[in-house]
This record gives sequence, structure tokens and C-alpha cells, in this order.
Amino acid sequence: MTTSKAPDALLLGGPRDGTLFTAEDAAIVQLEIDGLIQRYLRTSRHEQHDGQPLVVFVYDGASGAGGAGSGLEPG
Repeated sequence: MTTSKAPDALLLGGPRDGTLFTAEDAAIVQLEIDGLIQRYLRTSRHEQHDGQPLVVFVYDGASGAGGAGSGLEPG
């Protein structure tokens, strides 16, 4: 039987601002949205949500799915 873990992290900034999720020990979260890789980085900051501390991940920007930064061509 699979059990769902409660969210332990929060995304701040970018296209998924305010999203709660289960990060466990992740240092980086990368999401593909509309053909771009959106990256969030773990911080040492915590915020309270419904009485539970959440690790904060901040938006670091987007890059092309091929690895190039936004607006850049792969070399």
C-alpha cells in the first residue's frame, strides 16, 4: 500500500509560486513547464503553514529543455 507524505516544502517565485510539495532531502527541484526547465533551489529558510514548518525553495530561473539558458542557443 502506498502512503502519501504530507508536504514539507514550499516553492517561492516563478511559475509555481506558493506550491506545496514533498521535498524530503532534495536540494534542487526542476520542473518542465511549457518546454522550459524551471529551477528552484533549497534554502535554509523555513515558513509555517498550518502549524508545520516548511523548507523554502526559491526560484532560480528557467533554461531550455536542451540545457541552454532562456534566450540562448546551445553551443
